[in-house]
Amino acid sequence: MLSVAEALSRILAETQALPAVTLPLGDALGHVLAADVLSDMDSPPFDKALMDGYAVVASDIRSGGTRLEVIEEVTAGVVPQRMVASGEATRIMTGAPLPEGADAVIKVEETELDGGDPRQVRILADSTLPGQNLIRRGTNKRTGEVVVQAGTLLRAQELAALAEMGCHEVRVFPQPRVAVLATGDELVPIHSQPQPGQIRNSNETMLCAQIKQAGAIPVPLGIARDERSELAARIDAGLEADVLLLSGGVSAGVLDLVPSELQQAGVEQIFHKVNVKPGKPLWFGVLRQSDQSKLVFGLPGNPVSSMVTFELFVRPALRRLMGVDPAEPQTVSVRLAHSHSHRDDRPTYFPASISLTGDGLSVSLAKWHGSSDLQSTVGTNGMVAFPPEPIEYSAGDTVEVIRWSGEFS
Repeated sequence: MLSVAEALSRILAETQALPAVTLPLGDALGHVLAADVLSDMDSPPFDKALMDGYAVVASDIRSGGTRLEVIEEVTAGVVPQRMVASGEATRIMTGAPLPEGADAVIKVEETELDGGDPRQVRILADSTLPGQNLIRRGTNKRTGEVVVQAGTLLRAQELAALAEMGCHEVRVFPQPRVAVLATGDELVPIHSQPQPGQIRNSNETMLCAQIKQAGAIPVPLGIARDERSELAARIDAGLEADVLLLSGGVSAGVLDLVPSELQQAGVEQIFHKVNVKPGKPLWFGVLRQSDQSKLVFGLPGNPVSSMVTFELFVRPALRRLMGVDPAEPQTVSVRLAHSHSHRDDRPTYFPASISLTGDGLSVSLAKWHGSSDLQSTVGTNGMVAFPPEPIEYSAGDTVEVIRWSGEFS
């Protein structure tokens, strides 16, 4: 049976980024940039004031107060018409271009009009230095320099930086479409009242939410009964997406038909079962195609098993498809808030709540009753990775934590 690391390595070995597409900049939020974007201009494009005040020649400013003749007023968006010479000043607003000859800006709070005359200003500061309260052309970025590197996740600040450079469309990796198919005769839609022996299809809702949190597009396919023809038809529909997630039907029961039906659909099994708790029955395969292979995950039916295996194995694959590197889940060392007695011979991923305290991050384990206990995960935002050995933990001991999608990132 594969270890978690071995299983993830095999999944990522079969996964490559989707072909890049061109999107309008306004639609690119949450995508990963596929190619460097270069600056088409200097930023800022001119020397400009960082304060409301007066543009001056720095060497003019001396202790005891300096009186200067105000020759012009320049607001943002207006080009100065006059050069500032010694003994002169230009009244200037934040963001306005600096007039030629000036090499400093005195903020308005350090000035007063001389006798109330707007044509004369008295500088109250004892001195100033060249470059004060202004920014020179090209300080932020020079023409031809990289604005945003390929591989960068585009957030608000990256989009704004690209917009400043006139980049109205970008090459990005697309968001994968992920089909979700729940299997089992015991399942009913969530709006239905379960009859004896039935349960609601909560896994579809959970997995679609995790897919959205991961930045991909969920395609819910509803429920497939434990009957070969219905399962085969739903699998065929699911293979139209980039990734197919099946929930349930991958254990060893007489109605666990998923692996054999996937084989009939042409999906090559890469592995079945991982040494992990919860989630041991995990199945993974690939539908090989000339352009882009389809990834197929058979997740266990128990909801916490599906949740955990999604975070450990599916989310990294989605990150790789979207061009994110590194794709592997990142662990964080966190102090345990309480004692815990761990007894298991499998690596265990225990639902937990991570919080920020005055002493840093702390983690508390959920009151978890096993892989079917979905209710215990309410309020949790990660999982503690316990090793496959008996260990007694005390409060304050350090443990390794993996955060749920979108939490504490």
